[in-house]
Amino acid sequence: MDFSRLTEIIEDGLPFNKWLGIKVVELGEGAVKLRIPFKPELVGDPRRPALHGGVLSTLVDVTGGFAVWTCCRLEDRIATIDLSIDYLRPAAAEDLCSEATVRLMGNRVGNASVTLWNAGDPGRLVAAGRAVYNIRRGK
Repeated sequence: MDFSRLTEIIEDGLPFNKWLGIKVVELGEGAVKLRIPFKPELVGDPRRPALHGGVLSTLVDVTGGFAVWTCCRLEDRIATIDLSIDYLRPAAAEDLCSEATVRLMGNRVGNASVTLWNAGDPGRLVAAGRAVYNIRRGK
């Protein structure tokens, strides 16, 4: 796997990821760490303020999917089959971090476990997720 090319895809190759500002912190086979820098448009509840739950679920999906893709070839295609998220507490209005680890890797299906936390409090998880991805092998 060409991790520098995969980094380009994560940060600049997908319009929604680019709008969110997703940045690669670490990338290796079977493991990914990402970060979304805070911007006010990501707040879902301005009274707390707390990040929108959709931002958290997106980061779970993106991190898990790319963790699975690190175990594939660049020409393979990954699609989400199932996504489960436990929202543990409100995510503060600051940078959001994630880490995914591949738990099971088959020829056509990959499974990843994902955790999310705010950058200012790395020991306090805000969400945990599990995701299953379909792998369509390229030529």
